[in-house]
Amino acid sequence: MDVGGNGGGLPVNNKQRAMLPNKSRGEFTRNPRKDSEGLSESPDLEFEYADTDKWAAELSELYSYTEGPEFALNRKCFEEEFRAHVSDKKWTELDAAQHRAHAMRLLDSLEVIAREKRLKVARAILYMAQGTFAECSSEAEVQHWMRYNVFLLLDVGTFSALVELLNMEIDNSAACSSAVRKPAISLADSTDLRVLLNIMYLMVETIQQEDPADRPEWRVIRETVRAELGSPLFNNEPISVMLFGMVTKFCSGHAPHFPMKKVLLLLWKSILFTLGGFEQLQSIKVHKREELGLPPLPEDSIRVIRSMRAASPPASASDLIEQQQKRARREHKALIKQDNLDAFNEKDPYKADDSREDEDDNDDNDNSIEAETFPLERDEVMPPPIPHPPSERVSFPKGLPWAPKVREKDIENFLESSRSKFIGYTLGSDTDTVVGLPRPIHESIKTLKQHKYVSIAEIQISKEEEFQKTPLSGGEEEVEMCSTELLYQGILPSLPQYMIALLKILLAAAPTSKAKTDSINILADVLPEEMPTTVLQSMKLGVDVNRHKEIIVKAISAILLLLLKHFKLNHIYQFEYMAQHLVFANCIPLILKFFNQNIMSYITAKNSISVLDFPHCVVHELPELTAESLEAGDNNQFCWRNLFSCINLLRILNKLTKWKHSRTMMLVVFKSAPILKRALKVKQAMMQLYVLKLLKVQTKYLGRQWRKSNMKTMSAIYQKVRHRLNDDWAYGNDLDARPWDFQAEECALRANIERFNSRRYDKTHSNPDFLPVDNCLQSVLGQRVDLPEDFQMNYDLWLEREVFSKPISWEELLQ
Repeated sequence: MDVGGNGGGLPVNNKQRAMLPNKSRGEFTRNPRKDSEGLSESPDLEFEYADTDKWAAELSELYSYTEGPEFALNRKCFEEEFRAHVSDKKWTELDAAQHRAHAMRLLDSLEVIAREKRLKVARAILYMAQGTFAECSSEAEVQHWMRYNVFLLLDVGTFSALVELLNMEIDNSAACSSAVRKPAISLADSTDLRVLLNIMYLMVETIQQEDPADRPEWRVIRETVRAELGSPLFNNEPISVMLFGMVTKFCSGHAPHFPMKKVLLLLWKSILFTLGGFEQLQSIKVHKREELGLPPLPEDSIRVIRSMRAASPPASASDLIEQQQKRARREHKALIKQDNLDAFNEKDPYKADDSREDEDDNDDNDNSIEAETFPLERDEVMPPPIPHPPSERVSFPKGLPWAPKVREKDIENFLESSRSKFIGYTLGSDTDTVVGLPRPIHESIKTLKQHKYVSIAEIQISKEEEFQKTPLSGGEEEVEMCSTELLYQGILPSLPQYMIALLKILLAAAPTSKAKTDSINILADVLPEEMPTTVLQSMKLGVDVNRHKEIIVKAISAILLLLLKHFKLNHIYQFEYMAQHLVFANCIPLILKFFNQNIMSYITAKNSISVLDFPHCVVHELPELTAESLEAGDNNQFCWRNLFSCINLLRILNKLTKWKHSRTMMLVVFKSAPILKRALKVKQAMMQLYVLKLLKVQTKYLGRQWRKSNMKTMSAIYQKVRHRLNDDWAYGNDLDARPWDFQAEECALRANIERFNSRRYDKTHSNPDFLPVDNCLQSVLGQRVDLPEDFQMNYDLWLEREVFSKPISWEELLQ
């Protein structure tokens, strides 16, 4: 796998490599299910997709377990500062005025020159942002004081001071050159950066948690900070652009000590806070459609997906072998009685009733169509099915979950083929003239038009074509300077480098990646100075490293998906620009490589130690850790962050390939079908939906035999994925089933994107032919022209050479 021209993996020095648990050797992995085979009857996963996990989980993932001892150090720094200026009272006993005075005092102390003193003050502020936990008796109390302290710190202007300090640390060339020379980088190399990023993350994560009980002034602070983070107030760029710069600097090898997990988490939460999450995206979409005069959306996609139930996944290979043996034993009973046939004719096998449940155990993706026996024959010759708890029974909906859609292009294609078939002429893009066509065709056109869906992207493309055709008479485009637009303008100059950097880190963090000596080290902010000396310490570090990688994958997948969705709504060519650079950086094979693993093991992995999670670890007494307790892990059915990451990556893959014939063919060429089919074993409706979408777009290219032997998958696609009328996805008769030219399609798209970017953002190289000409002699001569210094010094020589020595015929000039 090559992302942007370089490989990915995790280099550490030989001493560290010897001490680290090796996942590829199977050391210290705590997956309860060693093999996902045979899990065709696993229960539905009670997972609710959202912008983020619960607040406590998002807070705990900021810290690695190796950072545990620093909680006490932060407390010590705060108490030293507190006792020096305040009486022996506790922080929780002071009034609001005293709280504010001490926060201002700490903020002033941040501006001292001495680095050690500055770090101590930063740790004291971090302890405040962590909720002054030593004075709290419960996790709820810690979270209450976190909210109070964070809003207090924001009110006195701490965030902008932290941004300035962060900029100083980013530009600290001494720390960068020291880290580059070190053979092995550890937690100690990024102390200053980690403290600053921790405070900023806690602030952003806390402030975006809205509570109906919030004070009015807190709501004002939230909206002010949201506007400040999204606008170019810090270094004339949004905060997200500065963090993207840290990511590229880290990937270039100039700053290997940057704590990349914290940078990515802060980047994700900054984008989420300033641009909005999935609920806000839906409301922006509804609002934009109203503005453009388009009909409302046929349904709320978030609500539809949440109401869906998971389908039974395909049976395992062992189930198939057992099934074939049973079939061989009952071949002599193959004749079907006539009354059974009659009964079968009366019974509709496609009805959504309980008879389908008997079929689920034996119908399979990998099995051929011959395995499909009639329902009544099956009841007669097969043993009764194993009873399951009622919660696991699959109930199919009476109707399809999605309203069908039709594009304008689909109606045009249908009319063209109908006209050439019945009349022998075509009318181009005319979709109204139906003269000479039979009555059934009229009905078909009426049905198609009833379900016609015009997207925001189609309107934006047509408007852009108008601007390109009529640059003078088209007028000035009114661009709304929203947070998305400001972010796009900020990252536009270096967007390709940002995409390559994110994918490099994603590749290094993927569980399927092998360590390479030339790849980036993403473990700089998890490895301790002293490597573990006991088995228990090694086990703890192994869990920490795996958890660290999972959190990085979660953050990157969320960043990419949020940016793609927001850019697509803001302007389709902003989305296409980002998507194309992801494709050029090998994002499609990278995601497929990620899923080419035992996905059930990844989703049920238990790489967390709940007693060490913040805020639990600072409120409760820490029990003694043993190898058995580490092996046991938690009691959760699945790992929320890993399932969230998988769904995000599938959604990104869908976004990249939708309506792109050449990219769909890449899915076929990279043999994605068996990889995606394995992902169907996860019984979660949303994940299955996006897998089925990816299978649907390539079904027509996989051949008749594949479709014949995967009838259960075909049935699931029909039930769960939106129908496009006139789409022959299941048969391979489509007009798009043509030889594909990847280069031609991408080049045409790239030309459109470059024209858009040049017209809207590149004001310096605008076409001089389109600039207005000044024909007034007085205004032209009256313009002030700044002459270069060397010309002014040699002005006499220029006059002599260009004016006095050349004869001028004044009469001719006057005429």
